[in-house]
Amino acid sequence: MNMEVKALSKCFGQKTVLDQVNLQVGEGEMLCLLGPSGAGKTTLIRSIIGAVKPTGGEIIINGVRVPDRRLMYDVGYMPQEEGLYGDISARANLEFFGGLYGMRGSKLRQRCDELLSLLDLYADAEKMVSDYSGGMKKRLSLAVALLHDPRFLLLDEPTVGIDPVLRKTIWERFAQLKNEGRCLVISTHVMDEALKCERCALLYNGRIIYDDQTENLLKMTPNGSIEDLFFMAGEGK
Repeated sequence: MNMEVKALSKCFGQKTVLDQVNLQVGEGEMLCLLGPSGAGKTTLIRSIIGAVKPTGGEIIINGVRVPDRRLMYDVGYMPQEEGLYGDISARANLEFFGGLYGMRGSKLRQRCDELLSLLDLYADAEKMVSDYSGGMKKRLSLAVALLHDPRFLLLDEPTVGIDPVLRKTIWERFAQLKNEGRCLVISTHVMDEALKCERCALLYNGRIIYDDQTENLLKMTPNGSIEDLFFMAGEGK
């Protein structure tokens, strides 16, 4: 599984949100898409899944140009805002989304149990999602993204609002998926999460300002902090 973004641009009216973005991610890579709020991370991810039509450029996933329905079984997407049904239980949400991917019977039930346990939701599986806290909804949204065992994962700030202990477990799961050969793009504005990824792409004002191995980016900074690169870009260095 591989993905290539070529000269991608997106304008909303007179405002340019993405400006000639180029990005490549391959099998077994976990890329951190790092940037402050408003940098364009969500627009880029939504463009990759085909939810936003670019103004220019193109996106190719495994040789298929986005958007294409054939990609839905290979791609898992976790939005920043949870797209869940509040008037049914967490388990019912998973069963509904599983059905969209053609999952049925014992295979679906087993997968639901696995993810509910992994994300510490098993005891609350029958609770209405409307009664969930924000962090619980975040975890359930992640479960939906992982449900059909996709080869390519796009996760928009997946661990915001999750307690530190569970966050550690989730990042360990991400690393395991990477080691299994999955392709992951994980957006965040939390600098310490970038250190959990071997490679980082820094998005600033709609442009990729740096894209390299994380250890190489750290060496470029005076204090060993990736955050410094954004200040350097703002100062024109």
